[in-house]
Amino acid sequence: MIDVPVFSTLALDCADNILDIQLNRPEHANAMNAAMWVELQQAFEWADRCSEVRVVILSGAGKHFCAGIDLAMFQDILIEHEDPARASEMFVTHVRSLQTNIKALRDCRKPVLAAMHGAIIGGAIDMTCYADMRYVDASAKFCVKEIDIGIVADVGTLQNLPSLISEGLVRELAYTGRFMWADEALAAGLVNRVFDDREALYAGVRTVAKQIAGKSPLAIRGTKQVINYTRDHSVEDGLEYVALWNAGMMSKVDVQEAMAATVEQRVGRFED
Repeated sequence: MIDVPVFSTLALDCADNILDIQLNRPEHANAMNAAMWVELQQAFEWADRCSEVRVVILSGAGKHFCAGIDLAMFQDILIEHEDPARASEMFVTHVRSLQTNIKALRDCRKPVLAAMHGAIIGGAIDMTCYADMRYVDASAKFCVKEIDIGIVADVGTLQNLPSLISEGLVRELAYTGRFMWADEALAAGLVNRVFDDREALYAGVRTVAKQIAGKSPLAIRGTKQVINYTRDHSVEDGLEYVALWNAGMMSKVDVQEAMAATVEQRVGRFED
């Protein structure tokens, strides 16, 4: 057992090389207040640095995964200044800060598995678009809620959803603010799997996490890095990048251990 950071809006626990990060404002449906945005970045940056962490599971306490941005934050977002240009600059700076906070899920070198239930609204979609995989139970419902409060989603949903589901469906969700339930999210390709209930969800996601934690951590980190790079570049650029990555960081020790574990039908023993 390792010592994990303590936060006011998140609960962390780490065992068997798996870090659990739980949104922990259940009395507010885990709405993302100012502290949570910052603490999410801090938690995932810590996960990136901690060698004992090989995979991260992100979940939410209480009835819902996350109700999105805490509406109290809009008092800070709607900046007033006697000079409109300066007010606009301050607004852009604030939004960029929020974008940076949740991009920490993407930038964390360890795979991030989102286990979601109940409502996944607004900023929760922005956040979990950056997860490596998304899993839900049958109660899950997604909503691009920003249109219903008169704003354009500006923290990642409109930029990331089109690479996960069809553009037409993105437009429908963003223009109407309607709910997309678990089965539709699965059919659209937004989530990897739908489980019957939360107990099955957490057990299933942990099974996947254990499989990942049993692989070469170096190879897993490299695989995430190469997939992220290839998504934003041409196929040719991606092929060149992976060739260079393997040339520089493929571990002979890990390859030998992985092959031995396969032959002996056991879990590999790898250095963090």
